[in-house]
Amino acid sequence: MSDYKQITDRLRQRLQQPLPGLTAQEKMMGRVVTMPLKVPDNARLSAVLCLLFPVNGALNVLLMKRREDKTAHSGQVSFPGGSMDKEDDDLKATALREAWEEVGIHSSDFEVLGALTPLYIPVSNFHVFPFVAFAEKRLDYNLSQNEVSFTIEVPLTSLFHHERKTITDVISPAIPGVIRQVRAYKLEDGTIIWGATAMMLSELEAVFMEVAG
Repeated sequence: MSDYKQITDRLRQRLQQPLPGLTAQEKMMGRVVTMPLKVPDNARLSAVLCLLFPVNGALNVLLMKRREDKTAHSGQVSFPGGSMDKEDDDLKATALREAWEEVGIHSSDFEVLGALTPLYIPVSNFHVFPFVAFAEKRLDYNLSQNEVSFTIEVPLTSLFHHERKTITDVISPAIPGVIRQVRAYKLEDGTIIWGATAMMLSELEAVFMEVAG
């Protein structure tokens, strides 16, 4: 059995156990609006899909660059995902539907391993539920031209290397003109991953290092 298959089996088991949650998320925290004491009752439920897949024996994660559309998360690197629709049976269904609509990957081609800790995003009032999935091979994409500029595939071992972590200046589309310093992942090509996506990746990093170490 390949190393990545062993790791994904362990990851599936680990995701059923208590998660590091906020402790791990805060290691890459980069908020532009102060976190409230509790999630507002009117927060918009949403879900994202963190898809893992092997390339040359190494586990990669699928990310995407959102199109510039002047919304709160315009132009940012994120997971496929979005708001829950009333037709969705549950939040996992939301993640699967959004992955299909945004990047054209179908749930029949991957397995959902489990979920990470939900994360509230004050700037957009989204309460995000992240689901982790695994595909046996790299999938073909069909991008939504209205929502996605391009996809990004990154090996986890490269993404989680200490040299990929930085503190950088960013401007949120939600508050233009205000420069803030945030913790972020910086890819080899200079791409910056910050905000909620970096916080979710930080928790994934914590559990991944447990099962891969």
